[in-house]
Amino acid sequence: MFNLKHASARNVIERTFGLLKTRWGILRSPSYYLIKAQNRIIMACCLIHNFLRMEMPDDPLELEIPDLSETTMDAGTEFVSTIDTNPARTAWRDELAANMYNEWMSR
Repeated sequence: MFNLKHASARNVIERTFGLLKTRWGILRSPSYYLIKAQNRIIMACCLIHNFLRMEMPDDPLELEIPDLSETTMDAGTEFVSTIDTNPARTAWRDELAANMYNEWMSR
């Protein structure tokens, strides 16, 4: 169940990044601005994007971005094979998994 939720979230995030990069050309190439400026640029792009979503619910640009839930991962996609364990992160993950399971079972 955790993997399903994680994959679904990843698809949404990748689609969102694709949409932002399509809408804002400044996000398509490497940036040579200072990190602080890069953070502000990304925040500004996201804020304006969210404003447009509120004002224009039927965004024609969204039709240009494929629905990633129907696509498969590229063969060149790299996956993390090991992660250093941390007791706090392990406890958080286990609690998250238990909450998701309980939510699923209460349906």
